[in-house]
Amino acid sequence: MASSSQVPPRQAQEDDHQLEQPLMSSPSDWENSPVEQVALTVPVGDDPLTPVLTFRTWVLGTASCVALSFLNAFFGYRKEPLEITAVSAQIAVLPLGRLMAALLPSRAFFSGRRYEFTLNPGPFNMKEHVLITIFANAGAGSVFAINVVTALRVFYAMKITFFVSLLIVLTSQVMGFGWAGIFRQYLVEPAAMWWPSNLVQVSLFRALHEKEQRSKGGMTRNQFFILAFVCSFAYYIFPGYLFQMLTSLSWICWIFPNSVVAQQLGSGMHGLGIGAIGLDWSSISSYLGSPLASPWFATANVAAGFVIYMYIITPVTYWFNVYKAQNFPIISDGLFTGTGRKYNISTIIDSQFHFDMNAYEKNGPLYISTFFAVSYGLGFACLTATLVHVILFHGSEIWQLSKSAFQEKKVDIHTKLMRRYRQVPEWWFICILVASIAITMFTCESYIEQLQLPWWGVLLACALAIFYTLPIGIITATTNQTPGLNIITEYIMGYVYPGRPVANMCFKVYGYIGPRQALAFLQDFKLGHYMKIPPRTMFMAQVVGTIIAAFVYLGTAWWLMDTIPNICNTELLPAGSPWTCPYDHLFYDASVIWGLISPRRIFGDLGTYSAINWFFLGGAVAPLLVWLAHKAFPGQKWILLVNMPVLLGGISHMPPATAVNYTAWIFIAFLSGYMVYKYRRDWWERHNYLLSGALDAGLAFMAVLIYVCLGLENISLNWWGNDLDGCPLASCPTAKGIIVEGCPVHH
Repeated sequence: MASSSQVPPRQAQEDDHQLEQPLMSSPSDWENSPVEQVALTVPVGDDPLTPVLTFRTWVLGTASCVALSFLNAFFGYRKEPLEITAVSAQIAVLPLGRLMAALLPSRAFFSGRRYEFTLNPGPFNMKEHVLITIFANAGAGSVFAINVVTALRVFYAMKITFFVSLLIVLTSQVMGFGWAGIFRQYLVEPAAMWWPSNLVQVSLFRALHEKEQRSKGGMTRNQFFILAFVCSFAYYIFPGYLFQMLTSLSWICWIFPNSVVAQQLGSGMHGLGIGAIGLDWSSISSYLGSPLASPWFATANVAAGFVIYMYIITPVTYWFNVYKAQNFPIISDGLFTGTGRKYNISTIIDSQFHFDMNAYEKNGPLYISTFFAVSYGLGFACLTATLVHVILFHGSEIWQLSKSAFQEKKVDIHTKLMRRYRQVPEWWFICILVASIAITMFTCESYIEQLQLPWWGVLLACALAIFYTLPIGIITATTNQTPGLNIITEYIMGYVYPGRPVANMCFKVYGYIGPRQALAFLQDFKLGHYMKIPPRTMFMAQVVGTIIAAFVYLGTAWWLMDTIPNICNTELLPAGSPWTCPYDHLFYDASVIWGLISPRRIFGDLGTYSAINWFFLGGAVAPLLVWLAHKAFPGQKWILLVNMPVLLGGISHMPPATAVNYTAWIFIAFLSGYMVYKYRRDWWERHNYLLSGALDAGLAFMAVLIYVCLGLENISLNWWGNDLDGCPLASCPTAKGIIVEGCPVHH
């Protein structure tokens, strides 16, 4: 495959480049990006003769994709899930690429023919490096459908074959290409859609490839990166193994070791996190992404939403005992009976994996913590806020683009440079979309007894995906925060097709992962846009990388479920076992709430939490109030910085994210995005994104080393410094007469 795809530089130019355009450009030729962070970070100029799709690209790209897919699937089942980002591969492949350039022969094969190629077209270049990273991004991204497979095999004990699982994984991953193709003119070409997280990788590429003179007494960008990488690598041995309490130093719990209320206030992982300190980069960046890549206005919105939710709504509803809040932990995503005990879900499922109404009436209604209920309400509000916000603040721009007025609008230098290259035809995306939908419908209909999802459910999921992809994409491309679709997909299918948890999970995968995958593809397209990678080459790398990742993810998950006894079963696993699968538990709990019991019996007229539906209306009204305030006071520029989808959606990671994840993230994002950016702009320009990449990479390499050297041998340290939170009473109820093992009984 590699040999048939590789062509010499001149042939690559003829395939991907329109020759009438000039070869090189400079900022003086066209206008630079109006986004200051982009103008400071992304290089301008391009040499279209640079070889891109080389033998080195195929070998290192495929290896990177396989390695990251395996590692992320492997660590995703562990108690502290660790995401190995593409930055790690971005660093690791550089010396390998240069070694291949030095050792491989440069002889040309099939000389003089159209398919002439060489193993070594010259020095390892930045465009090859970017394309290898695109392969790695496919492996670094999560494969959401794996949660369905795990839930079916582990929690529902369903006998599902590898082939059916593979069809679910492949179709759900590939379907996003269709949505990406439809919306790329809105979310890639416009300069305002700047995708902040891409600047981390762009900055790192420049540091690794561009030659730079060191100022007297200073460091080059490359030297700074190496120093930060080594420090991050060396430091992570402490929170990762020797002193795990650095993840959350909850000092209030140390002062009040016997007080439930004090520990509820002070616990960073099971409480409000007041005073809790997080010194673990994996904890800081695990849910919201790197705080160093967050624009300051987005950070301020996330901080405002967190304060309102965590320090106003949660304590008020808990101490006023709203929805029997004191019968349960103050912060929890568990499922309970009215007396605070864990709900035994297996008793309300019949042999066909359908809802058993008689058993449910016998066991009593299901309860969730008020914190969890409100988190669903905020998810409702975020969905309506996203639609209204995009209509009010971006509606005219979308309308202009829809009328094909984009060519007449002023564009930045990056878009003009990319117009030299042959674009990916629209029909490529349409064919992939139609084929994936057809295969999905065939799979669901052929295995309807297992998957429970009828053909019309697939079409409904696709309709929901195409409706929400653009508004969510605009929010992500401008703020680096992504509102989720998972709640609305669960809600709709739970009402339309109640009592079928597997159908609900499958519907969520196709309705939620489609837009999510589309955004991942569009983000990579924007990275290629910044680095001037031919679009057709980008498309090929994304398709191949996605297919490879699907096979490796599922193979790894299947192997783990076959070889680790009682994986994900916290009641049967030995004490201290890392295989607790937090994401899979959350996925399973959601299938019970929305699919098995159905939203009508939880949030509807038959349920306890019906008032939560008012959040839909509140979310729709909130952006309207901001818009009206802007119209009333046009001189107050700060009003436009209030972004209600980000304010509401920024806290959508809770649960499973905890208070200390947010407090530490907000603090560092404030230092980087406001203090350093405002007062030390020169330092920020040279080092901010490099620091983010170095911290990610150092942590990832040390985490893998710890597991290989210590985890495989089951070598652990058991001492008080490895008690992750040190607040055992934070998860205890405070209502009178509620009995929970390990907790005091209140009278």
